[in-house]
Amino acid sequence: MIKATFTKNFDEIPFEPIFHYLSNESYWCKNIPAVTLKSALENSLNVIAYENGEFAGYARIVTDYTTLAYLCDVFVLPAFRNKGIADFMMSQIHSYEPLKGLRRWILITRDAHGLYEKHGWTPIETPSAWMNIHVPNIYSEPT
Repeated sequence: MIKATFTKNFDEIPFEPIFHYLSNESYWCKNIPAVTLKSALENSLNVIAYENGEFAGYARIVTDYTTLAYLCDVFVLPAFRNKGIADFMMSQIHSYEPLKGLRRWILITRDAHGLYEKHGWTPIETPSAWMNIHVPNIYSEPT
């Protein structure tokens, strides 16, 4: 049975497996320091997926609960992939009452477009209107 919980309480978050995956396996924040990730989790809405009581996946939402949400750090552990857990997390996120009615949701993905498109996400219509400051190797060791 797949279950998803939403929490802002750091004590309810399985920090170690989340930290291990993001710091060692992810392409987007490899080598993130534990203190940095802890602060990010403490200041976000955390979505934790379980299958039969075992930690299986995670997503983080940075939001003001009124107009905007940024979905990030979405992953399913390798042992739990291809079981519908990512789809389940997305459906739970989009039906989560405190986030209903937001004007804009955003995310960045290199390889999961198919997952998000099934849940209503589309490419940005006017990418030239968007700007950012991006430091891709911020967590890498200095050379």
